[in-house]
Amino acid sequence: MKAWLEPLPLVAILRGLTPEESVDVGHALVGAGFRMLEVPLNSPRPFESIRRLVDALGDNYLIGAGTVLEPGYVKDIADAGGRLVVMPHADVAVIRAAKQAGLYCVPGVATPTEAFAALAAGADALKLFPAEQASPAVLKAWRAVLPAGVAVLPVGGISPDNMGPWLAAGAKGFGIGSSLYAPGRSAGDVAVRAREFADAWQRHLVSQGSPA
Repeated sequence: MKAWLEPLPLVAILRGLTPEESVDVGHALVGAGFRMLEVPLNSPRPFESIRRLVDALGDNYLIGAGTVLEPGYVKDIADAGGRLVVMPHADVAVIRAAKQAGLYCVPGVATPTEAFAALAAGADALKLFPAEQASPAVLKAWRAVLPAGVAVLPVGGISPDNMGPWLAAGAKGFGIGSSLYAPGRSAGDVAVRAREFADAWQRHLVSQGSPA
């Protein structure tokens, strides 16, 4: 997973994306440097959108599904060409199904108990969700006990302006939802927002003393 988190560890959460707009939105995102895109399964015809994104963007991008609630969806994701399974919860059955299929899996966790259970089941990274329910101080406490190499990505309420405290607490990236894409938003608007997030990430890295 580390290779996909460099150089821009931001996951685009495209809830509500339609197949007809998927390619234009995808190009807008990758033009700003995004490399990881997820289409939540409660979007219209999500597997078709995933297939179109994979066909248009190729293997240089990690594309898959979010809001994966049941193990049975893993095969559908893989059949569409997806390689990423993102979840709002830490159901170990889904994690194991994803790993058995050779896909990357990022489950949602809200407690250390869930985090360690997800890692034991094979999770590649952790989605701290919802981030609004936690705080950078919570993440800092987690980082004291989690394995050093585990990437934790806060998701929920992330904006270009509030990344800094999370990064200082040990976040290794973020999932970005409605602040980036929302149904009805044009690809041009998404491109502008994507660039704002990418630029903010680089600024926060510099402010934390990390190389941009």
